[in-house]
Amino acid sequence: MAQWNDYHHEDEDVDGEERDESEVDYKSTGRDSLVFLVDASKEMFIKGEDEEPSPFDMTMQCVRSVYTSKIISSDKDLVALVFYGTEQSKNPRNSFKHVYIYHDLDSPGARRVQDVDGLRGEKGAQVAGETMGSGNTNLGEALWCCSNLYSDIKLRLSHKRLMIFTCRDTPHGGDSERDRQARTKASDLKETGVVIDLMHLMKTGGFDVSLFFCDVVSPPEDEAELGLQMEPCGKLEDLKKRVRAKEMKKRSAWHWMNVAVGVYITALQARKPNAIKLYRDNNEPVRTKTRLYHTQTGSLLLPSDTKRVQVYAGRQIVMEKDEVDVIKKFSDPGLELIGFKPMERLKLHHHLRSAVFIYPEEELVTGSACVFTALLRRCSVRNVFALCKYTRIRNSPPRFLALVPQREEVDDGQAQIAAPGFHGIFLPYADDIRTLDTPQLPTASEPQVDKMKEIVHKLRFKYRSDAFENPVLQQHYRNLEALALDLMAPEHIEDHTMPNVNMMDQRLGSLAQEFRDLVYPADYNPEGKTGPKRKPAEAAGGAEKKPKLEMSEDELRGHVQKGTLGKLTVPVLKDACKQFGVKVTGTKKQELIDALTAQLTK
Repeated sequence: MAQWNDYHHEDEDVDGEERDESEVDYKSTGRDSLVFLVDASKEMFIKGEDEEPSPFDMTMQCVRSVYTSKIISSDKDLVALVFYGTEQSKNPRNSFKHVYIYHDLDSPGARRVQDVDGLRGEKGAQVAGETMGSGNTNLGEALWCCSNLYSDIKLRLSHKRLMIFTCRDTPHGGDSERDRQARTKASDLKETGVVIDLMHLMKTGGFDVSLFFCDVVSPPEDEAELGLQMEPCGKLEDLKKRVRAKEMKKRSAWHWMNVAVGVYITALQARKPNAIKLYRDNNEPVRTKTRLYHTQTGSLLLPSDTKRVQVYAGRQIVMEKDEVDVIKKFSDPGLELIGFKPMERLKLHHHLRSAVFIYPEEELVTGSACVFTALLRRCSVRNVFALCKYTRIRNSPPRFLALVPQREEVDDGQAQIAAPGFHGIFLPYADDIRTLDTPQLPTASEPQVDKMKEIVHKLRFKYRSDAFENPVLQQHYRNLEALALDLMAPEHIEDHTMPNVNMMDQRLGSLAQEFRDLVYPADYNPEGKTGPKRKPAEAAGGAEKKPKLEMSEDELRGHVQKGTLGKLTVPVLKDACKQFGVKVTGTKKQELIDALTAQLTK
């Protein structure tokens, strides 16, 4: 059937499936906020063994990584950078001693990235010493200053997080009064919804969290949350991994009641951001508004003045918007359990798209976690999957989901590497499965198959999706970064999707030539020139193009009566429409058939 055609286009989401699932509605959910609270004491600037970067340098590299990722993925989020234990003070009215606000709580930008770059390396340590210096430490004052940063924000915040970077397990050197003040202020922050995390770095003698910071940091928000890590970070990659696990707030794309569960999107295709049109004079974003006017009277059309039309069998079926909404609605949003199937019934070709992850929302409906856990355990023990009908939002078509159980997995350090829950596999309908007529091809001989097995065995490697970045996207962001930071040239990227021909040749050795000798004839040359191109028909004296075949009206009427218009090709149908003056709105075969049928049956 043809698509719904409007007499006008409304600025609304008619079909929920067309919406981008990665978009975040900041008006309804609010913005995420993150404050980096970094220790600026002298111990932070001491380099590690074997010229390892200092804890301060590792922290600045981590902060820069978060800034750039926020600019790309969620530029509406708010980020701040605050140093404590400094000699100089910089905060509103300098009411907090030894606290230096380097960046206020605001959206990240190119200027901030450049500022953080100025604090990296040995030169950055010198700049930090000249700008801020190292002085006394009062963590309670620093936490109070961060609290004021949050209270000064007038925007709606959905998630507030504060990360403390330090290599000192006793920041006040045993001063019990300052310890008590810091614990009290941390408790006040946690009561206002701020999540406090500790990113402790390696120091000589080890880092004992139990001396002070165990009473400051926040407990895990749920079972899937990465809790307080007892071991300090000694390498930059470990620190970046731990920060990323904390600063990436898990958002459920949708949730439903009864037994409340959240649906989390595990993978989304990364795309270039949409271009924003700017006004030429002041570079302000251009806002467009659409107004519809009557073609004859020129009067403004209201939404109630418009209708929708569907062309069927040559007729325009006109319907109201409410009637279309009723037709499109199949069921209310949610997951409806249908039954259970053995796991072996789920085939690899049943996966239509990336799966979603189902996890209980205990804060919405009490008892959801108990029901969900019981279902998860029984499905795992019996090796079955749950079959459900899944309706994402109102007016979206229902889909079948296979809920595959996943038990919790932890590593040697008791850090969670796989959360308990169900993977929702999208299943095809019967209409989605096609029977293909495979062409008859020559069958490979047994020696050829054996030789190819050897080649495949030699070229096998362990695939990891996170080892391959999209080179087009990476080059795009490198170009933007170079323009924003006034760099001479964009940073070079390495395209890991290109095959390593030299390594493949080394692994194969003579196998490639042996396989070629088994399959191709002796005189085969894969780099040989192709045959000469054929000359045009006119120059070669060949046959001219066949003239267009015109059909009489009686022949077309005969096809209409027999219902065999579908056997004619699209070019023939187009010529027939032109021959009899039939106006068509499209070029699809069914539209041409409908137009001809309506003309010849008058």
